[in-house]
Amino acid sequence: MHNVLGQHHDLLFCTCADRICRRAGKGWARIRLEKSPAVLTVNRIPEADSWRKQTCRMERERERTAEDTQLVLQLTNPDQREGALLELSKKREAFTDLAPILWHSYGTISALLQEMVAIYPLLSPPTLTPHASNRVCNALALLQCVASHPETRALFLKAHIPLYLYPFLNTVSKNRPFEYLRLTSLGVIGALVKMDDAEVINFLLQTEIIPLCLRIMETGSELSKTVATFIVQKILLDEHGLEYICQTAERFYAVSTVLGNMVAVLVESPSVRLLKHVVRCYLRLSDNLRAREALRQCLPDALRNNTFTNVLKDDVSVKRWLTSLLFNLTESKEWSPRRADAGKRPLRWKP
Repeated sequence: MHNVLGQHHDLLFCTCADRICRRAGKGWARIRLEKSPAVLTVNRIPEADSWRKQTCRMERERERTAEDTQLVLQLTNPDQREGALLELSKKREAFTDLAPILWHSYGTISALLQEMVAIYPLLSPPTLTPHASNRVCNALALLQCVASHPETRALFLKAHIPLYLYPFLNTVSKNRPFEYLRLTSLGVIGALVKMDDAEVINFLLQTEIIPLCLRIMETGSELSKTVATFIVQKILLDEHGLEYICQTAERFYAVSTVLGNMVAVLVESPSVRLLKHVVRCYLRLSDNLRAREALRQCLPDALRNNTFTNVLKDDVSVKRWLTSLLFNLTESKEWSPRRADAGKRPLRWKP
């Protein structure tokens, strides 16, 4: 009997002669004695199966982590880097610890920066090939992981790595490799601002990110325009960002003019995804006293009438934003101490 059931187990002999039960790890295994004493049927109880599955899953996770870590190490080898970039960019969503491993592993971030700097000569004159664009975009996808991870985001900013992206955002070629490069670069900046971190906004305001985004908002593809407008929107939603843009008439009108041009294009080619960010930018601008006064004069008529009614019929949030915007602009133009912004009289912009 011990040879059949194995040793080191507590045997429980049931009153029924045809049943033997034994304790096995965290679960129970029930062994039924059939007509022939030599034939045993094992019925596993679900708890034991669950425990075994969890153990196997943990083992597979360890194996995958070891494989992914090996790919990170290959990034520092020029001969293996391209393949490692491709594989890691595919796995970045499932590899939860990828950002800290990339940042803290020796030479890895330097290798990613080398990939970016290597294509600078291809930007002007525009000779970037699809293969080169795909390769550097795989590197940018890994940097996006670093930018969005709470453990590495501050380190990413402190190293001023976003500045390496600006030559890509400054390109104007509409060829597919360049458009893909701009979009992926915008994705890295978008990952930064998505976290609603004041430190990120303060860093970006010290750079040329707003003019770069404004140009893409006018000339890029719809997807690039959407991401660039999202970045401007997140800057505006920050108090310091709103104050910065509304500090001078030049900055305000640079933003409002581009938004107005986008509305004109959206009248001809509607896009709810893009219009949503445009309306949100206008609504946030209306929170500033000086900007509100200016918007009463320069807000596009298409946002005042029913031009986008059919486009927005299924989007409750955007309709609510647009209603709030129009309400802000139709309030009494006279300053009143009962207003929420009492104490801040409308001032003229600095010359």
